[in-house]
This record gives sequence, structure tokens and C-alpha cells, in this order.
Amino acid sequence: MILSYTSKEKDLLARIMRAEALNEGDLGMLMVGDVVVNRALVSCYTFANVNTIYDVIYQPNQFVGTDSSLFQATPTNLEKNLAQRILNGEYYYPATNALWFYAPGSNSCQSTWYSQPLAGKYKNHCFYKPQAGQCSEIYDK
Repeated sequence: MILSYTSKEKDLLARIMRAEALNEGDLGMLMVGDVVVNRALVSCYTFANVNTIYDVIYQPNQFVGTDSSLFQATPTNLEKNLAQRILNGEYYYPATNALWFYAPGSNSCQSTWYSQPLAGKYKNHCFYKPQAGQCSEIYDK
């Protein structure tokens, strides 16, 4: 376990993973989970004061999925299992060290987003990692 969490937070993680990346399949949902956990682990940028899964998911203006009916519904056993894998410390490139992602639609990924370099793309999502020398917690895990 890389982060303390409650069973309600595991369900929250499963729900946000589904709401943000259901169409990306299991691997896409796992990558969203990586970003959520990474944000809870770091003490940099706007994530310095978010230390729990709950805090990360409900940080204002971060995840559009929280407004989705997919987020409101109870997670399935499969989704809970995916969330558990992330909470156990599984990471998937390009989200391994990512703190941000977005889906650009038909456009390609920008080389930087909010001044942070592109880590890579998976299906419709672009993942961005902190600049070198920042947020050491996610590079030392």
C-alpha cells in the first residue's frame, strides 16, 4: 500500500476512474487512477494540500467526471478491483509520473500543458508529468 485510504475512498477512486476513462478500457481507467494517487502523494503545485483520495477527487476544477452519472453510480466489482490494483502500487506508462491528463478530442496532444511536459498518450488521453526536479515524491516511489 502506497497511500492510506478508506473503503469509501477506494469506491471514489473506482468511480472517478470509470467516469473519466470508461471508453479507454481497463488500462485507461488504471492510468486515471495513477494520476489520482500521484496527486495525493505529492506536495507540489496545487496539490500540496490534497493528501487523500477524497481531497484529490473533490479538489475544485480538476475532474469533470465528478459531474457525470457514471461517477454517481455504485462501482462494479471489476472497477473496485482496478482501484485496488492502483492502491496496491501498480503504475502504467505514460501515467507513471503524471499529475495531469486531458482528452483533446480529434486534436493531437500538446507538447506541454500548463507548462508541464507531455509524458505520452493512451487512446484519447494525453498525460503530463511535472518538470524535471519537481514533485520528487512520485519519482521516488
